Amino acid sequence: MFFKKRPKTMSERPNVSTETAAADKATENATSASDANPLAAASEAAAEHVMHDAESDGREDVSDLDAQLMAAKAEVAELHDRWLRLNADFDNFRKRTAKEKLELLHFAGENSLKNFIPVVDDMERAIVNNANTDDLAVVKEGFHLIHTKLMHILGSQGVKPMEHAMGKAFDTDRHEAITKAPAPSPDLKGKVIDVIENGYTLHDKVIRYAKVVVGE
Repeated sequence: MFFKKRPKTMSERPNVSTETAAADKATENATSASDANPLAAASEAAAEHVMHDAESDGREDVSDLDAQLMAAKAEVAELHDRWLRLNADFDNFRKRTAKEKLELLHFAGENSLKNFIPVVDDMERAIVNNANTDDLAVVKEGFHLIHTKLMHILGSQGVKPMEHAMGKAFDTDRHEAITKAPAPSPDLKGKVIDVIENGYTLHDKVIRYAKVVVGE
């Protein structure tokens, strides 16, 4: 069993101030209380240990949050850079597509028009030949050949003349009535009695209605 040395009183310690004596008294009282109740002392030590652990855990949590924040900022910067690149690529694609579309509209009929140039050449030659000939049959044959060649070119592009509409019932899907005229016979009433301009189709789609005269 251990014996503790009794602290000296103020009367036994010379030259000690009142404040120092009070502090010593408080320490003496605390020591006495601790000695008297060892369970309280253990509880205080455990509380101090828990607070120390909590402070350490708090510092670790802050460090983890800082690392996560830095990682998130790096990810956001990378995603922003990728977005800028994708946006620039899309803008270039849009401009290129618009340019190609414009060129397609301007030159869509290039091949078809090339096919008509030989017909123009034939017409120019026919004009020169007609100026130096008086033979009407030659002139007619030249026009017939040019017309045949032109119709062949149109047919290769899918353009065809409508079937002859004379004597057929008036069809609003294919015919355009210019005027009405008395029908030569009762069976021609409501039917086409004359064709002013023939109609044409492009791959079976009407691109020009036939202008006709309807009997009444």
